[in-house]
Amino acid sequence: MNRLSALTISALACAGWLARAQPAFSQAAGEEQGRVIGIAFVGRIVSNLDKSVAFYEELGFSQDPLANPAWRTDPVIERLYGASGFTTRMAKMYIKNADSGQRFVVYLREVKGIRRRNLSRHTAWEPGASHFALVVPDADRLWSRLKAQGLLRARSWGGRLIAPPGQTRGMIAYITDPDGLDIEFVAQRPAAPAASGRPARPALLPGVNHVGLVVLDSSKERAFYGDLLGGHLQSAASPWMSGDFYDAAVGGHGNVLRFFNESFPFAAEGRGLAAPTFRMNFEMVEYQNRRKPVKASSITDIGVGYVGMEVNGLDAFLARAKAAGAVVVSDGIATMRGGTREVMIRDPDVGGFIELFEEAKR
Repeated sequence: MNRLSALTISALACAGWLARAQPAFSQAAGEEQGRVIGIAFVGRIVSNLDKSVAFYEELGFSQDPLANPAWRTDPVIERLYGASGFTTRMAKMYIKNADSGQRFVVYLREVKGIRRRNLSRHTAWEPGASHFALVVPDADRLWSRLKAQGLLRARSWGGRLIAPPGQTRGMIAYITDPDGLDIEFVAQRPAAPAASGRPARPALLPGVNHVGLVVLDSSKERAFYGDLLGGHLQSAASPWMSGDFYDAAVGGHGNVLRFFNESFPFAAEGRGLAAPTFRMNFEMVEYQNRRKPVKASSITDIGVGYVGMEVNGLDAFLARAKAAGAVVVSDGIATMRGGTREVMIRDPDVGGFIELFEEAKR
């Protein structure tokens, strides 16, 4: 019962993103120093919540009716974001992953009343740019519908789906949401048996396939997301790659890049602390020839993305993260109304935002 890997850009160079769960260490030992249970969600800061909700609904996401989207002042969010004097509203969007049956959540949040930058204009290879991969059941039809409705913001060459090497059907392209946040758009694909020296190919099933981040120093990020956060590195060796396929999918020219994937359990909603069956990869994309300083950003800026990770033993784990170079954004640990404790940090390389949370003990 594996969560199957996808034929996306990095799949041509690396092993599958998602694999059968592998225990990292005993729960008792992990609790003493705190540990990451798994990847739980992604979040995105938007300029117009209604516009963003409509876009994600067209992609196949549903809005959770129990998450109140009304404007409000929220002292807990202010503390989590390390800022004050703003009002906010939020939509909780979800899509069901066909292979696991679990919901993957994307939180969309709009903020007003505070000065913030608009970071929506950037390339797919901008250091610190985040993305997630979405496998869709009828890619051509959805692509055409987005285009007809004026919702398609394609980065790819010619604004079309790109065929992987050796294939004729367009299957993959980067698109952006209304605020420039990247989505790796991938066509569903059936499994194929081994043939003519080619290994068997797993199916691509609808849902969110992986989350990712453009990094500057993959060694530093592998130590942080792997050694500290507990990800399992899928391939220690990754060659530098270039060519039309890698450029066409993201709309670039002359890119030289490589990928590293850290596999985490998928911390699905409502599963408690039991070991999950499915895993999700955190993909680090490193560009050899696109190195430049990371743009200054705050968690309240338009076009900022973050990943949510569930943690057991948050206090101890936060201390370890700080010692490893993480920067704490929050004003201490914020406690939500239901008892969940949360803190926002940034990684030590590109300042990628990570929301660590610990569920209330029952």
